[in-house]
Amino acid sequence: MKTLIIAEKPDMGRTIAAVIEPKAQNKRSYLEGERYIITWAIGHLVSLAEPDHYDPKYKRWNEGDLPIIPDQFKLWPNARTKDQLNTIGELAKRCDRLVNACDAGREGQLIFHLIKQYLRMMQPTERLWISDLTAETIRKGFDALRNDQDYDPLTRAARARSEADWLVGMNASRAFTIRHKTLLSVGRVQTPVLALLYDRHKEITAFDSETYFVVQAVFSQEDFSYKGLWQGDRITKKEQADALAAKVLGQPGTIISYETNESKEYPYRLYDLTLLQREANGKFGYPAKKTLDIAQALYEKHKVISYPRTSSNYVTEENIPVMGNVLNMLKQTSNYGQLANNADRGRVHKGNKAVCNPAKVEDHHAIIPTPKRPGTLNQEEQNIYDLIVRRFLSHYYPPAVYNNHEVMTQVLDELFRTRAKEQLDQGWRVVLGGDEGTGVKEKTRGKKKADEASDDQEDDLLVTDRPFAVNKDLPVLCEEAAGIEKATSPPKPFTEGTLLKAMESAGKSIEDEELRDAMKQTGLGTPATRAATIERLKQVGYIKPTGKRLDITTKGCAAIELIRGAGVELLASPEMTGRWEQRLHQISKGEASDEQFMQKVKQFAEMIVGKVKHQRPAAASLFAEPESEAKVKGKSRAPKKSSDADAKQAGTKQRAAVKRQTSNKAGTESAASSAVKKGGAAQRGTSSKIESTVTALTSSSQSSAASPAIIAPCPRPGCSGQLVEGKRGYGCLKFREGCSFVIWKEQDNKTVTAAMAKAIATSGETRKLSFKSEDGSAFSGKLVLKDTSKGTVEFVPL
Repeated sequence: MKTLIIAEKPDMGRTIAAVIEPKAQNKRSYLEGERYIITWAIGHLVSLAEPDHYDPKYKRWNEGDLPIIPDQFKLWPNARTKDQLNTIGELAKRCDRLVNACDAGREGQLIFHLIKQYLRMMQPTERLWISDLTAETIRKGFDALRNDQDYDPLTRAARARSEADWLVGMNASRAFTIRHKTLLSVGRVQTPVLALLYDRHKEITAFDSETYFVVQAVFSQEDFSYKGLWQGDRITKKEQADALAAKVLGQPGTIISYETNESKEYPYRLYDLTLLQREANGKFGYPAKKTLDIAQALYEKHKVISYPRTSSNYVTEENIPVMGNVLNMLKQTSNYGQLANNADRGRVHKGNKAVCNPAKVEDHHAIIPTPKRPGTLNQEEQNIYDLIVRRFLSHYYPPAVYNNHEVMTQVLDELFRTRAKEQLDQGWRVVLGGDEGTGVKEKTRGKKKADEASDDQEDDLLVTDRPFAVNKDLPVLCEEAAGIEKATSPPKPFTEGTLLKAMESAGKSIEDEELRDAMKQTGLGTPATRAATIERLKQVGYIKPTGKRLDITTKGCAAIELIRGAGVELLASPEMTGRWEQRLHQISKGEASDEQFMQKVKQFAEMIVGKVKHQRPAAASLFAEPESEAKVKGKSRAPKKSSDADAKQAGTKQRAAVKRQTSNKAGTESAASSAVKKGGAAQRGTSSKIESTVTALTSSSQSSAASPAIIAPCPRPGCSGQLVEGKRGYGCLKFREGCSFVIWKEQDNKTVTAAMAKAIATSGETRKLSFKSEDGSAFSGKLVLKDTSKGTVEFVPL
């Protein structure tokens, strides 16, 4: 009898057949040769059955039926690929031996064993474990086939992951959806990721930008000039900055210290999938899923890169000779021939731990090119291939060398600092090409990036490839000096690239050292699943891409608040994923019991359902998207109606500030924090809109022990009421007595915070603020109360 080989996808199966059975007959859904029959799975042919396959009553979502915890999990075939599953079953009857040739990893192991279990295939099984699809690697892999039982711990970990995700996701999603009468998707990985977006959103909307000033001077010494920044406490008044600039302008100065030191910048790490997705998003704007799809095509279809779904940035000793072959191939190409010919082969060796580090390679090594010369690639494939090749080549070049200068210049009694980074040798950066290769526009990657530095640490570093030199013993002249207006910046919204990084490092805030170690290996999700997690959040209407930015929707905000408010905060925390991945990793190594793990997961699912059953149902308005916040030069666009159906779509732009009153119950919190969505046709500024806004807030305060915080006395003449915060504005509690005063939170693309509203109500205006126009340019002004009877606010430029 023959041996049946089951690959994960058709391209992989055909590639394997071309190597081990080159004369195999193509039977459309499989290839048959003298010794082997090669077929494929087309992804997940079999998955865990839906609840109604256990009992028809589960077709209706009833709170009384929860939790759903099967005694034994059932399997169900994918209806779209059932014919292929039947084909595998028929072929198996003709074979006395199986080879699992699915992807070498946890998910590939699961795909194969679900098929084997469903079809009840009892034949002895061997495992093909390879990291690329080149002919040489395939031949070596078949020469070194291992008994599939050697991978039993990995199989148990894969099953445990799948079943645990089913138990938590199915029960939590049904519990929250039934309780709050809105479809709410909950998952072990997707919910903590959504919490990252929610917390960043809250940081941004709570941020109050402050204006400050720096004093910059230009000094000349003989035929050389350089800039310096004044050193001292932060300046908040323009007059002070201008006075200081006038004081030093035209005055002689002395260099009181001048220090230089040489530094080296080594090539960046080889790519793992997450790093490749991040850089492709930053450079080309590709979503994570698109980069994964392109990389998968380069691996499966073109066979020009190694296995892409890897979490490693290193290779093993066995890969070093292959990398030499890749270098030889690149020498023959037009795009990379010159770079490959100038490469120093001796730099990549077994002792170079920046490249070869077997201890940091588990299932698969870093993504590298294969020795196969690429044929015709489309532009997107070429872009990703180019990133991988250039990163690979960079390790064959020396480090970039810089001379770092720090000059302290004193004029009168004022001190100015100058920092310059002078490039002495491009080194590996020549591989980057274009502007990136010059070293002028891209700064060195230090431990703390510029966008993570505080506003107090003004980034005054000059990066240059031109000579920089001053004479400490010669005087200087201050030729120019000026006060420059700056503004503190809020945290940046997530892009897919920065979210992937946050998912990768989500465990840094966990105090438990063992959990941190587990999260270092995995983070939130795995490289293979992170793109799918982001896509899932889009599909269920929790987030929406706006350009490169990812914005959380009102529904996404509500989901996190309800989950946290129900007392199951662990669902929205990376800690749970850390604990799960830690235990799954131990199971995959044979160091922990999958049965004990599953028992605890079942207890957790029961606890979630119990907590949610006692949660107060949320108001329907909590999930509806507010009217469009878009502005056209100070004028609001016509408001759009919103509904629960809209909330189920992919959401709208980054929400305006959503400051909610704290409460022990998510139901009371949601009512207090919910903005008016009733009959979205009401125009902003009308008394009916104000009444519904304040009604939503005050009705919550009456049902909760915590009253809404008082912002300020109402400034409307003759009114003795108090202003409190709603979702989209600050309204008066005396609305029932006819007070129509409200300050809307969105004013000329600026979110009015509670502190700003207080200043407007008590002083009639805010302090000086920084604004941004549609073209991104900054300008200053303040918000002034123009109508004390209605709360109309206008922007006054300064």
